[in-house]
Formats: sequence, structure tokens, C-alpha cells
Amino acid sequence: MPASVSQSSYCYPSEDPANGLSGYDHDNKAEEQYIEEASRNNEESAYPAEAYEVSDYEHQLPISSFYSSEHVLNNCEKGKSRSDLDSKTESPYGSHSDDSNKYGFGVGTGDDYFSSERVNYSLNYPHTPGGGNQRSRTIYTAWSSDNQIPVSKEEIEDIFIDLTNKFGFQKDSMRNMFDHFMCILDSRASRMAPSQALMTLHADYIGGEHANYRKWYFATHMYLDDALSDVSAGITFQDPINGNFYEQWNQRMNRMSQYDRIRQLALWLLLWGEAAQIRFTSECLCFIFKLADDYAKSPEYKAKIQPVPEGEYLKNVITPLYRYIRDQSYKIIDGTFIKKEKDHADTVGYDDVNQLFWNPESINRIMLQDRRTPLMALLSSQRYKMLSEVNWNRVFEKTYKERRTWLHLAVNFTRIWIIHVATFWYYTAYNAPFLYTDPKKPELAVQLSIVAFGGAVSTLIMIVGCICEFFFIPLNTESISMLLRRLTYLFIILVINTAPTYYIVIKARTTQLSLVIGITQLFISLLTTLAFAMIPSANLLGGLSKSSQKYQAFKTYTASYPVLNRTDRTISIGLWCCVFGCKMIESYFFLSLSFKDPLKAMANSRVLDCGDRLAGGIICSYMPVMSIIIMFFMDLVLFFLDTYLWYVIWKTIFSVIRSFYLGISIWTPWQNIFSMLPKRIYAKLLATYNIKFKHKPKALISQVWNAIIISMYREHLLSSDNVQRLLYQQVLSDNGKRTLKTPMLFTSNKSNREEYFPSSSEAERRILFFAQSLSTSIPNPLPVQNMPTFTVLTPHYSEKILLSLREIIREEDQNTRVTLIEYLKQLHPIEWDNFVKDTKILAEGHDLNAVPDQFRNDYSKEMKNKKLDDLPFYSIGFKSSAPEFTLRTRMWASLRSQTLYRTISGFMNYSKAIKLLYSIENPEVSTMFNNNLEKLEEELNSMANRKFKFLVSMQQYNKFSEEEKENVEFLLRVYPNLQIAYLDEVPSENEEESKVFSVLIDGYCEILPDGKRKPKYCIQLPGNPILGDGKSDNQNHSIIFCRGEYLQLVDANQDNYLEECLKIRNILGEFEQYNMPKTSPYSPAANDISVAIVGAREYIFSENYGILGDVAAGKEWTFSTLTQRITARIGGRLHYGHPDFLNFIFMTTRGGISKAQKGLHLNEDIYAGINAFNRGGRIKHAEYYQCGKGRDLGFSSILNFTTKISTGMGEQMLSREYYYLGTQLPLDRFLTFYYAHPGFHVNNIFIMLSVQLFMFGMMFIGSMASTLTLCDFNPDPTVPLNPPGCHNLFPVFDWIKRSIISIFIVFFVAFLPLFLQELTEKGFFRSIIRLVKHLMSLSPFFEVFNTQICASSIMSNLNFGGARYIATGRRFATSRIPFSILYSRFAGPSIYFGMRILLILLFVTMTMWLPHLIYFWVTVIALSISPFLFNPHQFSLSEFIIDYREFLRWMSRGNSKSHTNSWIAYCRVSRTMITGNKRKRLGHPSEKLVDTPRPNFAVIFVPEILTPFISAALCIIAFMFVKSFDPLNPGTPNKGPSALIRICAIAIGPIIMNAAALAGLFFVSCCLGPIMNRCFKRFGSIIAAIAHAWAVLNLIGSFELLWFIEVWNLSHAILGMIALTAIQRFICKFLIVVFLTREFKHDETNRAWWTGKWHGRGFGASIITQPFREYICKITKQAN
Repeated sequence: MPASVSQSSYCYPSEDPANGLSGYDHDNKAEEQYIEEASRNNEESAYPAEAYEVSDYEHQLPISSFYSSEHVLNNCEKGKSRSDLDSKTESPYGSHSDDSNKYGFGVGTGDDYFSSERVNYSLNYPHTPGGGNQRSRTIYTAWSSDNQIPVSKEEIEDIFIDLTNKFGFQKDSMRNMFDHFMCILDSRASRMAPSQALMTLHADYIGGEHANYRKWYFATHMYLDDALSDVSAGITFQDPINGNFYEQWNQRMNRMSQYDRIRQLALWLLLWGEAAQIRFTSECLCFIFKLADDYAKSPEYKAKIQPVPEGEYLKNVITPLYRYIRDQSYKIIDGTFIKKEKDHADTVGYDDVNQLFWNPESINRIMLQDRRTPLMALLSSQRYKMLSEVNWNRVFEKTYKERRTWLHLAVNFTRIWIIHVATFWYYTAYNAPFLYTDPKKPELAVQLSIVAFGGAVSTLIMIVGCICEFFFIPLNTESISMLLRRLTYLFIILVINTAPTYYIVIKARTTQLSLVIGITQLFISLLTTLAFAMIPSANLLGGLSKSSQKYQAFKTYTASYPVLNRTDRTISIGLWCCVFGCKMIESYFFLSLSFKDPLKAMANSRVLDCGDRLAGGIICSYMPVMSIIIMFFMDLVLFFLDTYLWYVIWKTIFSVIRSFYLGISIWTPWQNIFSMLPKRIYAKLLATYNIKFKHKPKALISQVWNAIIISMYREHLLSSDNVQRLLYQQVLSDNGKRTLKTPMLFTSNKSNREEYFPSSSEAERRILFFAQSLSTSIPNPLPVQNMPTFTVLTPHYSEKILLSLREIIREEDQNTRVTLIEYLKQLHPIEWDNFVKDTKILAEGHDLNAVPDQFRNDYSKEMKNKKLDDLPFYSIGFKSSAPEFTLRTRMWASLRSQTLYRTISGFMNYSKAIKLLYSIENPEVSTMFNNNLEKLEEELNSMANRKFKFLVSMQQYNKFSEEEKENVEFLLRVYPNLQIAYLDEVPSENEEESKVFSVLIDGYCEILPDGKRKPKYCIQLPGNPILGDGKSDNQNHSIIFCRGEYLQLVDANQDNYLEECLKIRNILGEFEQYNMPKTSPYSPAANDISVAIVGAREYIFSENYGILGDVAAGKEWTFSTLTQRITARIGGRLHYGHPDFLNFIFMTTRGGISKAQKGLHLNEDIYAGINAFNRGGRIKHAEYYQCGKGRDLGFSSILNFTTKISTGMGEQMLSREYYYLGTQLPLDRFLTFYYAHPGFHVNNIFIMLSVQLFMFGMMFIGSMASTLTLCDFNPDPTVPLNPPGCHNLFPVFDWIKRSIISIFIVFFVAFLPLFLQELTEKGFFRSIIRLVKHLMSLSPFFEVFNTQICASSIMSNLNFGGARYIATGRRFATSRIPFSILYSRFAGPSIYFGMRILLILLFVTMTMWLPHLIYFWVTVIALSISPFLFNPHQFSLSEFIIDYREFLRWMSRGNSKSHTNSWIAYCRVSRTMITGNKRKRLGHPSEKLVDTPRPNFAVIFVPEILTPFISAALCIIAFMFVKSFDPLNPGTPNKGPSALIRICAIAIGPIIMNAAALAGLFFVSCCLGPIMNRCFKRFGSIIAAIAHAWAVLNLIGSFELLWFIEVWNLSHAILGMIALTAIQRFICKFLIVVFLTREFKHDETNRAWWTGKWHGRGFGASIITQPFREYICKITKQAN
């Protein structure tokens, strides 16, 4: 450490006891007021100031021992082993003694299922491998004999051993689960009496009101099964119909002995610990536990002496279930997993398996292999042993069919469509009476009746949803009768809503009775719409009977929503009242009322004197009508978009108001924030009620604050000058006593922040948030020794662990112009400067501040001469190649990149925080060791290890390269308490599959001769656990190694900070389990609803890494703050993975922390949140705590992430979870769920749909404007139109302007949340600067493109499937991506779409120019050129030339020689989405693509055939209308050839000519190819070039011909090109869908076509059909 921040100057704990704090002079007035202010403040509690005495304990432990810069390197060099530690801190998994046979205990009496006689559970079994009989030597402090524990640790271990030997569990699994149980028991017993800890633990797992097992027990009526068993045993049973069984259950649980509670808990954990994939099926696990528990009661079990072979449970119970689940999706060929071509609707997944165990009816279907004997017909004590005989293949069935169709939206979101479509009908029908009434007669009854038809519209939507429900739910007698009953009611309601309309409109339009009927009909209509909109469909009209077993099960598992308190429910209802109140008013005036005039103008328009030879005057007559229809749907889409606009506005307003309420706002003067900070540190971070009264608050506060500042200094965020001003320092007072000088930051009224930390720096951000966060109300902390244990879990696949020196100082590739170290230096100049200074000090041992004043000038001259020698330091961070210096540079760069090392380094601050808080709050610890710092450090480490675990699940650890293994070894040496779980695969000699083990290691594990570490646990799995998309399976296999009551999930690219880790006790207090009631959890008063998830903020530290990185960071930041702040309050927040804290028991007993069916559960985290929410778990959000998070940085990586999220949302819409939520949630909570999750993506679809509809609408209006005589503009509607016979389109033009403004506002309102969040937390100027920076850097272009990618991805997934995990890649965006790659990636989703819109917009601009169209020009440009605009070094001429050359190569290669990066390959992959590909042939080197199944024809008919046909038809109609007038005499019909024949001939002509040329070239290649290929290798390329050149000439020629035929009228020629393109697109789509068979994964057919060589390419029998198939492919490709 430099002398400028020497320990001797600050409030560091001194190693000299004589330098105690007893001589401090506390004359500072602020110090004297600390406790007094705290006592007056409700949110901060403290003890009287006079109760404190200052001792010298603060000088016993140097804080630098926690935060020294050499800590990492020293640990690596020391390489301490666990054997070096005191026995009290010995590994929980160390060696065991052999004295396990001397313990025994008796079982208590009461209503227990064990006899009251004394039972010896440590039977003298013979020694078995794995150390099963070895005694654990781990000490669990809170569960010791000193605390009056009801059962000793040894007795508990005997129970685990007994169960293991009698059920056949694995020994390593037993040791793991025993430690897991003891850790959670120790955690809970540390803050309550041991007996209460055990009882509450049993209540959470087994018997409590909110325990999942208890809910399952009652939902499946297992009490009836137990009743039969009890009656047969002669025990009186209370009839459950009398309503006393729940109370009887509680009494039974309450009377159960502690031994029996432990035994049940041990049995559950042992079953769960080896359940593997069955952990995802919580009710299946409950069923297994019930059978095992019944077996444990049997005399057979008690009489068993010989141990069951190890692994019997895995073999007989878990493996059959695992194999059934595996075989649903995979088949195994030669040990390789091959994915079956089965979509979700045909795959029995985890949820289907689990739902078998939801009700007794389905459980009774479980049959043995003989297919006659039901499992439940056996004696309860025999069922467990017969699980191995169950025929699982005939038991399970689909319980919900996730069909790939848009109809899910009709079922799940029925209320959304009713609210919008019905309201739009009311508004439009009311404002358009001229469409259906006689203007000469007062027909108010007709108007009311037509308006009231909105009730029929609502009913029709309900009927559609009900009919669609038949496609998804299993069709049995009960479900069919339910749906038919509901349909009957709906048709009756439909008749009630429509019959009056028939009478009024047809029979009596103007009578008084008609008016009365019309008013009544309107009332009924409104009542119908309100009822259908507000009441969930599952509770409406003929739903399941509430007394039925299925209803009880569904209510328990899918609709046990946590109840909002009165305030939160009021906020929820108030929010949606504001949203729809503003929406209904604004939409009426801005959308509906303004639509009246253009609608009237178009309705009154009559186009005369025009016609086509074939169509006659039909097109002319119906052109206004078709325009009205398009405009109508366009207005309806805007009506939907309007709601999301107001949702964003009001959500932002409510969230900002709440942020002010919480105190998280920069508008509080920062001097006030910091002046109160010391008092808040004392009152909120320290467990002050536990601190001895003799210590002054300032002494305690100084240690916390100084530790924070020193940690930032060690991270090179602060310079030594900054540290000087920020630390508490020891100074001499006037009377000669030492006192603590408070930093001026806390006392000064100056507002110059740069005196304390660099402006806009990371240090400023962290310190400011820390100060602001403590101004909020947060739970009080428990003392460290009483806090619960928790684990941080990080799944890891292929993320970078630690940057290598090569990656840092060399350019990444040839497309990168800057090295990583140079890029990081530009991003973090201050931190680099501080790093270089520290490195120079370490390297040279010099420090200018340590030089005496008299020699400083000479020293400065000497150092000036050495500046040239220092260049290596400033260039790469070191001058010597010694490992300790190169490693420092690697670490510095890794800590500023998205690496696993950064994550581990950040979250290991929990350990430092725990040690710091423990040493501060327990001064007696330091005195106990008499200044023995080594012993003291061991004590602190022991406490930190007891309370905190860090587990990294490295799925690919066994496949790592040598460099990656070295990096992992480095992590284990730096952080020996870090635990790593991985999969180990051992080939099996007798079986086809290899054996797979879940393995755990840490830094204390012995290093074996082969370089690997000896595992602490090695637990065999039933097979390969990676059956899904990876992450959820990776989490699931490692979750058995987690410890404690809570679990924090983080990704491998996150960060954390010491000051945030100091709040860990506060945030764990959010689970509301600190002060549990002293009463029994089985008493009537124990009715608290569990908190399942506590979310937290994320700071996106990649926000400064380029403009797109800032855009992505802004979205993520507003989502994790502004959005989640309000959605959590109104009950709409779910689980989004990082950095949420989970209630371990709640989540693991309900299916785990994620779901894992491949494809369907791509966004795996959110399903766990929905599952917890559906089952009654509360989800909270903490604003005072935040972690760091990295996001995608480049254009492609951000859009890859968007694609992954959007395709995942498409899968979510298919899922049963959305069905449950959409059909059962109350209206306000349903709206919150919808608009916070699927509504965002549906809104993006509507935005792009509005663009397309708007373009078609303007194309029709432009066609009319270019051919008809338009009226002169006159604002007075009473003046006759001029000239006579003109068409008044000015109201339509006004509507177009308003519509464009609406689309513009809807799109740009996306910037509002970020602006207001930035305004709230960073101030006005920074928010303006960030907004202007986004706008000036063309981020709106990116947002338009991103919206299209999102919409395209979700539509593609719903149509074709294919959702999969996409490795987004989070490296710095410094590499230029070749043009060809960008083109092939984005041509289909956006570029082609943008070019089609461009043609229409060009036509519209030429025919009816409006300034508002500029916005659409921006949109079109964004859709077409954004990939190239945001490519690094895009405007470099040399890069452009290289790109252009590479693009030409990309277009031409792949015809003679196979090349994956070519236009040919791109076309083949594009077709594969529709055609699918042939199954993979194992071992074929060219078949590396994933298997793509062929989608169902019914699914792709609409998007691939019907939609292109409608588009082509609309374009043809517009063109025919333009050509329906005589070009020489515009007032007369066209007598020439039909425009339909003309445009079809010009469109089909090039296709026919290409087909003819291809046939000729095929003949040439077949004749000459075998000869020419021998002497000229590029013969195939030449033939292909000729064909492609011919296609290009055809395209140019067709346009020139069209232009010539149109007499050089450019606008008509462009409209013709629009129609021509649409026709050719439809033809190509039709040919591909109808005629093309599956695609080969290789490109042999393409090369065979051009080269003429067909033999020897492995076609087999397909060689007969492949030429014709390839001919069709070539025709479609030539037309593209």
C-alpha cells in the first residue's frame, strides 16, 4: 500500500493493544447526536449513547487482511490445504471415524407410526464402499449439546445410515444429504430454539399448512387411503367429511416425536437427493415419499437386518421414470442421443408426468407389468417395493397439448380481445350511423341495436376461445361435457344479444317498442361484455364443479395465487383504472371519432367510368370498400397499440412515484444523503441491539466505511488522494488524545463531488447508490452468528473464465483494429492509471509520497528520465514477464470483462462482508485469541464458511481445454472454499450408455497424480441429465450440493460489491423468517404465506461499451428497476433468473428453480416464477440491493439475445402455464401479467403489422389518388365539392397523418421509461445527455430493426418451431462482421421485408406526398440497412472494398466445391425451415446441422401460402384499379387487354424462361459435366454463373418491359413491380411448400446439378427424384 494510504493514519485496527481507542476524544457534535437521532427515527434503532464504552477491540484485526491487493497472489502461492486448519473448521466432507455403531435412541410415544420401544438405528451392517459407516466430524455450531438439542448429530447420522442401508441409497448421496440437512438445521437453529428449528423445518417440508406435501396429501385424498390402513390396524379414524381432518392432521404432526420428524425429513432428502430429473416433478416425488414412508412403517422394514445393495433406489425407482422421460424426446444409437421428430403436443413432458399424481383418479391408473393389478390396490406397505414393476409406458398421457398454433392466443388472452374488439365496435358503430341508417329518418333504435351488437361480438370471441380449447385440453368425458355445457350457455347468450337486432333492423326500425328493446339490448350487451372481460373463463359458465377432485387439484397447483394486501390491490386496480380510463377517452377522440370523417368520405365515394376487360367494373365499385376494410383493421391495430402506450406511461408514473416514496431519488440533495449515511450504516447494517454497550458508534461505523473505501481502492476505482479524503482517520486532538476525524464528505456543505471521487465514475455510482439505498426502509439485520445460511449458484457452460494474455494484448482477429487492452484502457482510463501506479510501486518499490521532502525534487528529475522505461507499464500493464505481473494484467482485464472470474471475485465479497460484520459485532472474538491473528482469521473464515457457500455448476468441466482447466485450478487456489459441481462420464462395459456422475470438488480436495482433484461427493445419475436446453439441467444436477435456507441465482457474467454484500442480512430478512412465531407451526395462528422469491436490481456495467451496449443496458436496467418495482408491488413480478434470491425449501419442493423440457422451456427461469406464483408463493422486489450484470454488446449479439427471448416467448404462449394464468387470474392481475410479459411481444407484432396494413392501405389510397379527380380542399363541409364529380380524400389524408403520429408515439414511448428512470436516479442533465446520445447515434434505427426481429422471431417460432438456446456471445463489439454474414442472418427476417415496404412507400410518395411519410422512410431505411450501419468500421473505404470482394465470392462459391458460407447454403438453410431435413446419418462428416423436422402443413398453410396469396391479391387489385382507366381518355373504362393478364404474364414469364434455361443447362451439364470436370474443376461454377446471369437479365428485362408497357409512367411501373414481386413470391412459396421434399443436410444435390455428376454422392434410391426436386429448388432460387 502506498504511504499516502498507510494504515497508521486511519481507523485501521492496530496490532498493538496499547493503541486502543480508549483515548479517543469524541467532541464532534455529529458524533454526539448519532444515537439521539437514531432513537427519534422510526426506521433506525439504537441504544443510548452513554451505554457505549470504547474498547480496543477495533485494533485487533487489520482490515487489510480482508482486502489486501496481494491476497489473490498470496493464496495462490500458499495453496493451503484443509488439514492446515483447526479441527473446528475442518471440511464437512473430510474423513470419518469408525465409531458409528455405539449410538442409538428411542422413539417417542404418541400418534407416531413407530413403536415406542427403543430402536437401534445404527445396525451392524458390514462395511460398504463409500464410507457409509464413517462418522461425520463436522461441527454444526448451533446444533450442539450446549444448546439443548433434542437429538444429537450422531443420532441424526444414524437415522441417515439406517435409511440408506434399508432403501439402497448411495453412500455419497447419504453423506451429502446428511450435511445438507445439518447445514439447514444449523442455519435455522442459529436464530431459534433447536426444537423449534426442527419443528418448523418439518412443517416446511412435510406437515405445515403451506408445505407442498401436505397440499398434495389432501388434494389426492390420501387421507382416505391412510384411513383404510388405520382401520385395518384397529385405529379409530375421524371422518373427514365432518371437517375435522385438517385439525386432526395438525394434532398428529404436533404430537410427532422429534426423532420421527428427523426420520421423515431424512427420508425426503435422501429420496430427493438421488431423484435427478424427477426433481422437476414435485408431486411424483411426493407420491414416492408417501410409498416409502408407508414402507418404513411396516414390520418388514423394522425386521430388516441385511443392507439393501447400494443404488437400489436409483435403479428400481428413478431410472425407469428417467428413461421414460428421456425416451419421449430421444433415441439412443451407438451411445449417441438422437432427438426425435416430435413436437411438444406429442411429447409427454415433465408436467404431463407430474400431473398424473395430482388427483386420485389418475393415480389409480398406475398398473403393474401384468396390466391388471393397480399399484394402489396393494397393501400400503408393499407399494414402494413394487414401483420397479410398474409399467410406466402405459400410465402417462398428455394432460395439455402444446400444439403449435396461434389459437393459443384466442384461449389464453380471450379477455384482451374482448376488451379491445368489443369496445372498438361500440365506438365505431356509434360514430358511423351513416353506414346502416337512413339519414332521412330518425332511426335511433337501429343505432342503439347496432352498437349493442358489441355484446354479440364479445360472445363470439368467447365461443371461438371455447372451441379452440378443444385442441389443447385432454378430451375425456368430464372435459368434453364441461366445454359443451359452456358452449351451450354461450350460444344462448349469443341469441339473446342478436335476436333484438334482427327484430329492430328487419321488422321495426322506428317504433317506440324498438327503441325500448334497443336500450334494453344495449344494457344486456354492456353487461355481457363486462362479465366476459372481468370474470376468468375457467370460472364462467359451466366450469369444473368446485366439489370435483380435478377442480381441487387444479386450484391447489394452478390457482393458489398469493393474496395482495389492501394497499397493493388498491394500487393494482388504480393503475389499470388510470390506464383504461385514459385509453378509452383518448382512443375515442383521437382514433374512433377521427375515423368518422374518412370513413364517411370513403363510404360515399363512387368510382364510375372505369373497368377491366376481365373483371369489368367490380374492382372499381369495391375499391373504396376494400380501402375501408384495410383502414378499419388498421384502426383496430392502433386501438390495441394505444393500450400498451398508456400502460407504459402509467406504469412509469406509478413506479417513479414509488421510487420517491422509497427515497431512491437523486432529487434528495446529495449532501443530506451523505450527512445521514453514518447513522444509517450504524442503524441498518449493524445488528446494533447485539453489540456491547461499551463501544462508540463512530468506531463501528468507521470500520464499515473504511472497508468499503479500501475495497474500491484495491479495485483501482479510487486514487490515493481520493482515499485520503474519504477515510476516517486517526488524529490528535487539542488535548493530545487520539480521535477519529470524520470524512468531509459527511460534514461538508460543499457540492463538489470531484474532491472525493472522479466525476461520473464507477466509484461515484457505487457510493451514491449505497448512500441512497440506506435511506429506504429495509429489514433489520440479525447478528452474523444468527443469520441464515445461503448459497450462490452459478451455472457455467462455455463462458470465458479468465482472459489469457494472448487475448488481451493481441487483436482478436483480422477484422479487429484494436487490442482488448487498448479498448479497456479507453473505457476505464482512471482505473488503468491507478492500476499502473500500483504496478509500478510493486515492481520498483518506490513511492513518491514516501520520499522525504528534501530529496523530492531530485527524485522527480530521476523519475522523469525513466518515463520512457515506463512505457510498457502504460501500454500493457507490466514490464517484467514474471507471472505475478502478467497475472495482474490478466486479472485487471478480466475484472472489466464478462468473465466467470469477475463473477466469483464479486460474489466472494459475501465472505468478506460476513467476516467484517462478525468482527465488528463480536469484539470478544479478537480478545479470545489474544492477538493471534492466524487463529482469529481461522475463526472468521469458519463463520463465513458456515453462513455462505458459492457453487459453480460447470457442465463442461470434463471437456475443458488445458488452458481452461488451469484457469479453474487458479480459481480454486484463490478461493479454496469455492465449490465446483460437474458431470463425470464413465464408459460402461455391459451397457450401451455410459455411467454419469454428479461430482463436487473444492479447493481443499486432494490433487491426484493425474492432475484432477479427488471428489468430495460422486453421485451416480440414472443417465445423461442434459435432456433439455442445458441450463436448467445443469442447475438441477448441482442443486443437491447447495446448502442453507436460501439460494441466490447468478449468471457467469455478473458482479457484486462489498458495500452491497454488507446488506445480505437485510435482504434475507425479506423472506420474513427472522422472527418466526414461538408457537407451533401446526397451531391455528401459524398461517403466514411463504415468500418464495426476492428479486433485486441489476446495474448493467456494459452500458459504456458502445452505443448499442448502452441501448441494451438501458432496457435491462429499466426492466430490473422501474418495471419490477411496480409489478412486484401489484403482484405481477415473476422469476427472471439473476440475481433473484429463492426460498430453497419452497422452490425445491415444488419442482425446482427452473423447468427443463427441451424447446418448450427455453426461457427456463420464468416457469419457476409462474410455478411459485400459481402455488401461492409471494414474490418481492428489493430496491436497496443491486448486483452488476453484463449484457450483449454488439449488433448481432444483441439481436441473437432478442431472438432467443422472442422464440422463448413463442414457446411460453404454447405452454400450459399461460393457459392457467390466462383463464384463472382476476382481471387486474391478468392485465399486469399480460402487459408485463407476452403483451410486450404481441405489441411488437402489432407495430410491424400496423406498418404492413398501413402500407397496403396507403397503396390503395395512392392508387385512387393517382387516377381519380380529387376535390379542392375546403374546410367548410357545407360548401359543395369542387370540381363536380370529384372524390374528397382530404379526410383520409388527415386520418393518415394521425395514424402515422400514433405509430410514431407508440414506438418512441419506448424511450420514456429509460428517460424517467435516468431522470429519477441520475438527474436531469444526465438523462438529457443519454437520450440525446441515443438519438444522435441513430439508436431509433436499431429499435425499429430490433422490433422487427422480435416480431419475426416469435411469429416464426409459432409457425415453425425451432426454439433453441443461442450463444449470444458477449465479447466487446470491436470486430467487423462481413457483409455476407449480416446479409444471410437478417435478409429473411428484415431486409427483404424492408425492401418490399420500400417499393410500396416509393409508390405512395410519388402519388400522394405527405411530410409525415418521412417517418416511414426512416423505418424502411432502418429495416434495410441497420445491420450494415451498426457494423464496426462500416465507413472505412478499405473495409468496404474487402467486404464487397468477399460478398462477390459469397454469391458465387459453393457450386463446384462445397462451402457452408455461401449464397447457395443460405438458400438451402432458408428452405429447410419449411421442408425440414432428412434425418442425420451418423458419422457423415458434412452433416453437422441440427435436425429440423418438417412442420405440419396445417400450421404453415396460413403464413406460407394464404398470407402471400392475400398480399399478391391486394397488389394485383391496386394495379388493376390503376389500369382500369383508358390512358388516352381518363374518364372512360380501359378497353385494352386486361391488366390481370398483363401483370401475370410479366410475373410468370421470367420464371418460365428461367425454367427453360435451367432445363437446357441441366442437359449440358449432364452431357459435358463428366468430361469437363476432369480437366476444368470450375465447370459447375461456370454453368451456375450462366444461369444466375440469365436470371438477373430476366429480372431487369421484365422491369424494362413493364416500364415500356406503362408508357414510361414510373409510378405505374413501380406499382406493377410491387404486384410482380408479390406474385413471384407467392409462386415460390407455393412450390416450396407443395412440391419440395425434405432437404439433405449436405449440398451434394446442388453440386450434382451444376456439374452433372450424380453418381457416387450417396443419394441411394433418392437419385431418381432428386433431379426433379433440385429443378424446383433452382426455379425458386432464380426468382429470389
